[in-house]
Amino acid sequence: MNWCILISLAVAVIAAILGYLLGKLSSKNIRKDEIVLLKNKIVKLESSLRNCKESKSVLETDLKLAKSSIAPSISEEQKPFNTNEIKKVFGRKIKENDLKIVDEIGPKIEELFHNFSINSWKLLAETSVEKCQEVLKRGGDRYRVHKPNTWPKQAKLAY
Repeated sequence: MNWCILISLAVAVIAAILGYLLGKLSSKNIRKDEIVLLKNKIVKLESSLRNCKESKSVLETDLKLAKSSIAPSISEEQKPFNTNEIKKVFGRKIKENDLKIVDEIGPKIEELFHNFSINSWKLLAETSVEKCQEVLKRGGDRYRVHKPNTWPKQAKLAY
């Protein structure tokens, strides 16, 4: 009877070892398959990324072309100031080089810019945002709330 138990126990141990080894082998095959699938996915994603970068490059070029064709350039030759055309655009009379047509610029801020010899749309358009902030800072604390980030661009459009 002892022999039967020993043989049964030996068979059980051998079966457990075989089961373990077969499980390991099949999991390695599954891992190899997973690795192949993941590598294929990486190749597809890299290809997609390249396509996106190419599209981005084309779009950036198109955007630059569009901006250059739309945005007015500042040249030494200024078109004559036409009061009637300006009135049609703004719905009111505007004096040439009136800095107050720029958002947030009122009479006091216009005066600050005039004190710095910035008294035309062209000059304001050529002024950096940092310089605009310096002008405001020199005016005192009450002008610090203003954000001149778009003032040169607005002045360029007005010019």
